[in-house]
Amino acid sequence: MLVAAIKRVYNPAMPARGRAAKPEVWTTRRLLDWTTSYFQRHELDAPRLSAEMLLAHVLEVDRLRLYMDPERPANDLERAAYRDLVERAIAPEPVDYLVGKSHFFSMLLDVTPDVLIPRPSTETLVEHVVQHARRTPGFHGPVIADIGTGSGAIAIALAKHVKESRVIATDISPAALDVARKNAERQGVVDRIDFREGDLLSALRGTRVRYLVSNPPYISDAEWEDVASNVKDHEPVTALRAGTEGLDVLRPLIEQATSNLDTPGQLVFEIAASQKQAVLDLVAQAGGLSNAHVLADHEALPRVLVADRA
Repeated sequence: MLVAAIKRVYNPAMPARGRAAKPEVWTTRRLLDWTTSYFQRHELDAPRLSAEMLLAHVLEVDRLRLYMDPERPANDLERAAYRDLVERAIAPEPVDYLVGKSHFFSMLLDVTPDVLIPRPSTETLVEHVVQHARRTPGFHGPVIADIGTGSGAIAIALAKHVKESRVIATDISPAALDVARKNAERQGVVDRIDFREGDLLSALRGTRVRYLVSNPPYISDAEWEDVASNVKDHEPVTALRAGTEGLDVLRPLIEQATSNLDTPGQLVFEIAASQKQAVLDLVAQAGGLSNAHVLADHEALPRVLVADRA
């Protein structure tokens, strides 16, 4: 255990041949290597990155600094704080919550247990909108609505990378909106995002938008049983679960999309990989939408529904 291993630092080693041996020194390099191996044995996701995030948080430096001074010895207080976070990560608590930060689309965002931790699959959604807006006539300087914004990851990334865009970011949770607003301030785009509290499309109040985007709850009751405990026990359940088929939020979003989509316009929603055919069927039944297809994410899984306003 790391606890036992690091505790040895506090006590002098046994004397050797009449002379006191030097105590062990836990440098940045040694702490990272040991913790990476420890996390690997406990099958923690991204073990090296997790170790870096925790140690950088304790030392109050960015991750690059860890490699610029790898032989820096950690003092007693730093080792104690780091040891506590490592054990909590194994418990397991999400590392992003432990450090209060998460990386998304080349940004470092604040996260709390009031919001989901942004994930790489969602970057597929953002990348699609950024590229589509750049190359598609009629989509320059668009109004974008991000439904269920959470940490604001999608809304902020789009405000930063889609030129002259204006973004409406909605959420039913006031606490989530507070996190999103603070993130927008730190990223320098708060003046281009309108934060609105409300359920699904009601917060748009009839506003027409070029892009309607969302990473909604979509985990079905059956799939919930297989969700990892660090997600199930710590992230907001209302932002994850969506009924028997996982469609309790996606269904109304798809059925009501044309009431807020301009012409031209496009909806872009994250989905579960198992829902590809189900959401394509919903689009066909809804009417007013065309060219429905599902994009693959970074793991080649079908994860992002795209459909145009007919």
